[in-house]
Amino acid sequence: MIFSKAKMAIVLVLLSLAFFQTKAQQPTLSPYAPGVLEMANAYQLSNKLDTALRNIPTNNDIVPYWKKDGSAFWYKKNLPNRTWAYYYVDAATGKRKIAFDHDKLAQSLEKISAKKQNPLKLQFDELNFANQGNSAILKIYHKWYQLNLSDYSLTDAKDTSVYRYNAKKPLQQRRSRWQRNRESRKSPDGKNEILIRGGNLFVVDLATKAETQLSTDGNADKPYGDFEWSPDSKNIVAYKTDPKEIKKVHYVLSSVPGTTRGELKSREYAQPGDDFTAYQPYIFNISTKTAIKVDADPIDFFGPPDLHWRSGSSRYYSYEKVDRGHQRFRVIEVDVLTGKTKNIIDEKTKTFIYESRIYTRYLAKTNEMLYTSEQDGWQHLYLVNTPSGKQSLITKGDYVVRDIDSVDIVKRQVWFRACGMNVGEDPYFIHYYRIGFDGKGLIDLTPEKGNHSLSFSPDRKYYIDTYSQVNIPPVTELKLTASTKRIAEIEHGQKEAYLATGVKLPEVFVAKGRDGITDIWGIICFPSKMDANKTYPVIENIYAGPHDSFVPKSFLPASEMQSIAELGFIVVQIDGMGTANRSKAFHDVCWKNIADAGFPDRILWMKAMAAKYPNADITRVGIYGTSAGGQSSTGALLFHPEFYKAAVSACGCHDNRIDKQWWNEQWMGYPVGPHYGEQSNITNAAKLQGDLFLIVGEADENVPPESTYRLADALIKANKNFDILSIPGMGHSDGGTYGRRRKRDFFVKHLLNAEPPNPNISK
Repeated sequence: MIFSKAKMAIVLVLLSLAFFQTKAQQPTLSPYAPGVLEMANAYQLSNKLDTALRNIPTNNDIVPYWKKDGSAFWYKKNLPNRTWAYYYVDAATGKRKIAFDHDKLAQSLEKISAKKQNPLKLQFDELNFANQGNSAILKIYHKWYQLNLSDYSLTDAKDTSVYRYNAKKPLQQRRSRWQRNRESRKSPDGKNEILIRGGNLFVVDLATKAETQLSTDGNADKPYGDFEWSPDSKNIVAYKTDPKEIKKVHYVLSSVPGTTRGELKSREYAQPGDDFTAYQPYIFNISTKTAIKVDADPIDFFGPPDLHWRSGSSRYYSYEKVDRGHQRFRVIEVDVLTGKTKNIIDEKTKTFIYESRIYTRYLAKTNEMLYTSEQDGWQHLYLVNTPSGKQSLITKGDYVVRDIDSVDIVKRQVWFRACGMNVGEDPYFIHYYRIGFDGKGLIDLTPEKGNHSLSFSPDRKYYIDTYSQVNIPPVTELKLTASTKRIAEIEHGQKEAYLATGVKLPEVFVAKGRDGITDIWGIICFPSKMDANKTYPVIENIYAGPHDSFVPKSFLPASEMQSIAELGFIVVQIDGMGTANRSKAFHDVCWKNIADAGFPDRILWMKAMAAKYPNADITRVGIYGTSAGGQSSTGALLFHPEFYKAAVSACGCHDNRIDKQWWNEQWMGYPVGPHYGEQSNITNAAKLQGDLFLIVGEADENVPPESTYRLADALIKANKNFDILSIPGMGHSDGGTYGRRRKRDFFVKHLLNAEPPNPNISK
């Protein structure tokens, strides 16, 4: 249809009139401003709703306990009011039944224990079924019993592992790359033994007891102290150490019962820039009594590594080395005969290599290794030929390999978890996959939309898959591994019980980040009694530690965020740039830049949220967090006072030079440069605007308490107003029940301009 100019003008006029008429009909929103009585009622209702929600079971995590032959499993299902029941499932058919008559078993247990039993709260140390679920062996009160399920008789039994299987343990459990094999003093052939005396290395002939000294340059200051035999028992790899003392931090326990003095506690605590013990590798030949210094720099980070020997050879071994500063990762191979080295893997970056996310698995029989890297911009899995160093990409695409579940060496398959592969859903949802070493045959074991948690039967014939979303209850299914075919639905959660309380389930919200392109994901918790004609302050729950992502992805009807929302707030949580589990570029924002904390993305996200939800008042924004979140919440007032107006910061690492070495050097780099001080909350304390509440536990052994006390000192010297709560005897915490109550009171006062209930006034 084509309009004339005159007709078009008329249409525009009519549309304009309709628009202004609609605007005129919209109610004017006014700020939610509760009185004293209304506020007191809100606290009561919040506590009641919180209790009611927590008494409704979610069953987000169904843990199956399999029979050893994989033919059946049992699990414990949570019921209302924090009770539970046991179910038994036949794996082949998926048929489910109550595992036993809970009342009859409770009666039998009362007879043997003389202790009252609640049928819906039976708790066993061990429980293992046999004979198609018709009998069981159980352990309770440190004793074993045989249970006959035909008459519920209990007879004494002995400990047995015949039925037990830990369903959460992977087929081939991942071991920390820095967890060394236990040192063996005795040689593999059993003929010799290593002895360290006076800082030097000796070998003792076990047949003759004769000692042979292999090193002479060791002493108390620089001793030989770590060692490993070659597989053929002809050589020893040993390390000459240059020890460095780890400096201590201290705190005082002020209120130890039965004392009249504070109790000083001290412990070792390495901070950024501190020296580390260095280890120089040497190779000692037993027959020639000669030593070769390995042609490699000393290992000055993480200590002596695990050694990986080539299959069928005692000439070559490899080890992993992360350079301090986290910008270079190597797998180095050593020739035992010459001490010469070559790099099998040599990965470098201008920002950081996330060391603890590197997965390595050595396949000795084929002289290969599996290895994860972000070298192409995403965390992916590679197959490496160790003699040549040639790499082949196994997984590829714009998604993140989160972890390796297990490796099937025979079938040459990797079972792994990943996020971001499934188009059209939250990129943080975890799914499970398997793929061949050649990058072919990718199978999605968990195609349903949602965040998945999976466990296998002992023989991997079956698996249990539980998946959900923050506002969609969990579903648990039994599937056949070979085909991923569903055998049966085991559990299916429902919303109705939660919605009956009046609660609003969290909403997922997505907005563009600072680049105008990248999606930033978060959730919103609204008060259940939100008045459509009122506006409510916004409170952000922040944790921006670069080591992970933090917005919940599984079913979340009850949370502290929802409990706070019930007092008259809209509470949000967001994963901004600089956190993990997205692309390398997304993560790199944090490099030497922890103070950024994703704030440009968070602020844009909340502005977009307020445009969609006019009840959100972003002229009154508060923020709270613990630990790294405590650092960020204070940083919000220092660096973004135009947006954030009030903050509660618990046990914050307010200066990255005060906090633990390994975490801060990973993200802030090494050596310690001016940027550490430039981003410190303590250095910037004089910039404080808005209302700040600091919480610290005097016995914090994670982040030294002086981090908060030094910030308080700087604020005092800058003549700034703030509140501080120091909790005697408390460790690394948000303040516990008392601190959480005080946090709510603080936001009620400073964002709602209301008075919270005063517990000092008798009722």
